[in-house]
Amino acid sequence: MTYEQIKSKIAENQKSLEVIQAVFDISKLKKDLTKLEQEQQAPDFYNDLNRAQTVGKQISALNKKIDKLTKIHNDFKSLTEVFKDCTENDIEMLDEIATELKKIEPIIEEMRLTALLGGKYDKLGAILTVQAGAGGTEAQDWAEMLLRMYTRYAEKMGFDCTTLDYTVGDGAGIKGATIKIDGEYAYGYLKAEKGVHRLVRISPFDSNSRRHTSFASIEVMPQIEDDNEIEIKDSDLKIDTFHSGGNGGQGVNTTDSAVRIRHIPTGIVVQCQNQRSQIQNKESAMKVLRAKLAEMQEEERQANLKQVQGGLKKIEWGSQIRSYVFCPYTMVKDHRTDYETSNVEAVMDGNIQDFILEYLKKSV
Repeated sequence: MTYEQIKSKIAENQKSLEVIQAVFDISKLKKDLTKLEQEQQAPDFYNDLNRAQTVGKQISALNKKIDKLTKIHNDFKSLTEVFKDCTENDIEMLDEIATELKKIEPIIEEMRLTALLGGKYDKLGAILTVQAGAGGTEAQDWAEMLLRMYTRYAEKMGFDCTTLDYTVGDGAGIKGATIKIDGEYAYGYLKAEKGVHRLVRISPFDSNSRRHTSFASIEVMPQIEDDNEIEIKDSDLKIDTFHSGGNGGQGVNTTDSAVRIRHIPTGIVVQCQNQRSQIQNKESAMKVLRAKLAEMQEEERQANLKQVQGGLKKIEWGSQIRSYVFCPYTMVKDHRTDYETSNVEAVMDGNIQDFILEYLKKSV
């Protein structure tokens, strides 16, 4: 990059940092951290284990955010100070600055997009459901692969992941699964994944080694812990219990601990079978129901289904948001943004943040 190009880039990133600093006030974040740490020191703090767990997660998240904001601020400040002492003739120094700028820019851009996630539920955790679509056993295997991808993504982002429901497939994979992802902005990021995902590969289940196309859908909802706008009447619920399924073996509960809830006015059906007791499964199922109702309410308020529901379509050919091609070449392509990569293995290992960021750039 030339001297003028670097100067222009620094100015652009400075504006982005100003947006970030306006939204994430470090002094306020530090005050919030101090307040939580003081609460943690109270003698009776661990009497309420749920609150203790929540505070612990909030402290961890605040520490990470403060460290990240402080580091990027200091790194960029050092870079600009070095640039001030440069002239157009300092070729080696300008090359070093350009190299460092390329490292810093993606971090600033990600933080800028996070700062601009101002939707009502963007800051919350997410509830993600994977559902196998057209393609039989192959599609069920694909659904399980996607479930692993999102679990790995959650780990890389520092989010906590809990399985709420898991239905094994016929012979391989899964028919469907629901996971709860706890972490700040988990919903804001993962809402970009709503839709149908298409796989093209040589099927390991085909004795003739033919190429198959399979589909699975992803639904993402915000975790709604307590929202007075979401009213759920007991008379509107039909609750059934049944034997838990799961992965088989000794882990299967032989009592009627699994819970299925039908919300009569809307026809929404949710279920949970992965908790230890019927009470825990009912609580988890109610969280999923509350999230679905909140999303439905938001759709009505926005009067735009695509904005909130993400344009979820029939799970088949022609409705996919992203394609994953394993054969005859390797490519993952998002059809909404045209962003693509040939590194399929990295994507399936949870490296999907670039796809999410490209989507957010077009939507925030």
